[in-house]
Amino acid sequence: MLPKFYQNCAHYVLTPAQYKMLEILLMLLQFHKTVTIEKLATVFPQPIRFESRRRSIQRFLMLPQLSIPYLWFPLIKRWVKNSFKTGEKRLIFAIDRTQWRSQNVFVISLIEQKRAIPVYWLLLPKRGCSNLAEQKKLIRLLLQLFKGYRMLVLGDREFHSIKLANWLHSKGIDFVLRQKQGTYIRQENQSHQRLQSLGLTPGISFFLTGIQATKQKGFAKFNLAGYYKRKYRGVVEPAGWFLLTNLDNLPDAIKAFKLRSGIEAMFKDCKTGGYNLEST
Repeated sequence: MLPKFYQNCAHYVLTPAQYKMLEILLMLLQFHKTVTIEKLATVFPQPIRFESRRRSIQRFLMLPQLSIPYLWFPLIKRWVKNSFKTGEKRLIFAIDRTQWRSQNVFVISLIEQKRAIPVYWLLLPKRGCSNLAEQKKLIRLLLQLFKGYRMLVLGDREFHSIKLANWLHSKGIDFVLRQKQGTYIRQENQSHQRLQSLGLTPGISFFLTGIQATKQKGFAKFNLAGYYKRKYRGVVEPAGWFLLTNLDNLPDAIKAFKLRSGIEAMFKDCKTGGYNLEST
């Protein structure tokens, strides 16, 4: 049922009985498309009372061996190793937040073939946006897990911070971070101006090199890609993209940022399109 390297990783941390439990749960998850423990306990093939089956599943899911570092990190590292050769292809990651009922979930995901695979996540003990320290905590893990690989991080307007861009650049990570229209930039030999004054309209794109983002001093200069999808069949996008990046051309920056939508599809898969995690 599972690929061989999945089996090897699971056998390394689980007993034979625990592995069999994992196999059965995965089969039930795939067939019934639910992660609700009560529903899984109802269909679990074990000749004991329902309440005993429910407690048995709960105890299994609380095993320390099923933690992210013990089970998931070896799997994702092995999968990347099998799929990508070191230095041959850049790994593309998207960072974003989503609200699952009362849980504020901050996720970093690997983008592959227009889909997103969650690598690591934090449950933020607050409402609203993540801060720089939380962003660094999430991204530092990539440097440990995927040492030797070229990496690119994509972020929407929540992650517009020049401090984040500067930190990513210092770590050798490429980035494309969407900016808010009110952000100030300064081109060489010009005064500061807001992005909204650059005249980005449908069908227009441009690429500015060596710009200073924000009025604060002490940060490296990066490039700015502007892109506004043209009107198509009478439909106009609500806004264009201002993308701060250390990539060196417009096509690469636009192509990369378009891949960020994979994380939105992943959130839908998790919430309502697949296993309905939000209902648990």
